[in-house]
Amino acid sequence: MKNITLLLAILILSSCSVRKNNDFDFEKIAKISDSIKIQNITIHNLFKSQILAHKNDEFDSTIIVKNVYLPHRKLWDSCYAQIFGDENATRFNNEQGMVKWNRTLFDKDKIDFIDKTKTITEINIDKLIKSNLEKFSRLVPYQPNAKISLLFTPISGIGFGGCDSQQFALELNNQSINISYTLQKGLPHELNHLVYEKFRNNDVDKNSALSQTIDEGFACYFTYIFFDKNITEYEAVENMSKQDWDWFIKNEKEIFKKTKSYFSDLSGNNPLLRNDRHKLFPEAPKTLNYWLGFRIVSKYVEKYGKNSWKDIYKLTAKEVLEKSDYEQYIDKL
Repeated sequence: MKNITLLLAILILSSCSVRKNNDFDFEKIAKISDSIKIQNITIHNLFKSQILAHKNDEFDSTIIVKNVYLPHRKLWDSCYAQIFGDENATRFNNEQGMVKWNRTLFDKDKIDFIDKTKTITEINIDKLIKSNLEKFSRLVPYQPNAKISLLFTPISGIGFGGCDSQQFALELNNQSINISYTLQKGLPHELNHLVYEKFRNNDVDKNSALSQTIDEGFACYFTYIFFDKNITEYEAVENMSKQDWDWFIKNEKEIFKKTKSYFSDLSGNNPLLRNDRHKLFPEAPKTLNYWLGFRIVSKYVEKYGKNSWKDIYKLTAKEVLEKSDYEQYIDKL
């Protein structure tokens, strides 16, 4: 009889453990701030309410409207509705559509949503965001007026980006996103884009491949600076490995020589920006323009001093390249 009682107790505890491990930790999630604002940057934790709407047996549509749709309505109505076209627009640009897909959001791949949310709660996201935004405000010469939402979505495609500084999103369920790396290392990268955008828009060649290369490379370099160079250069550039970095260094001269002719291209569809499509360097382990931009910016700072990275905000992409003497460096390789 004692053995039977003990077996039943083990089974009950095991059953409870399984249920707990296969559901959201609503108590921890509820403690996360709805939003965090430092100066002109606001980060909305929309995913919090998307989860809490499912806390009770009956789905709470009011939370979705009040805490998910309305706080960043411009993102849903404008950015998502436009990106995914007329067929999907009604999912995002009205309350009814938002409630409908959020109701069934976790019906499929719920374990994946739970695992990613667990990653977020273990990071202590409130502390992380606050400290990052405070440090960012001390470092940069200009504070963007920006809204960024951390969210789940039924159709992923933005990743970490958006339509403008007021319509930015991090899709937590996007399969291409490494949640831990993006939250801990990716935020400074994206924030620097928002700062540089203000100055880059004054460049008549702002849509050139070179401009996009400097933009991405500068964001990577800023990440390196943001973490006081306590991360490696290759980690700052798309979180690549040492092996990836070594491949780029080995092929540095050839990369520059073969991509230089595309610097003025305005199409956005060229081997420098889309090596994945054009296969100019089929063996390249990561994105060419991120790495090349980082190298150009690095050479600029190497020439003008450790704080000279701040100059780049007010320089055109052509000026950064010319002043860096990167081409002269390449010619000597």
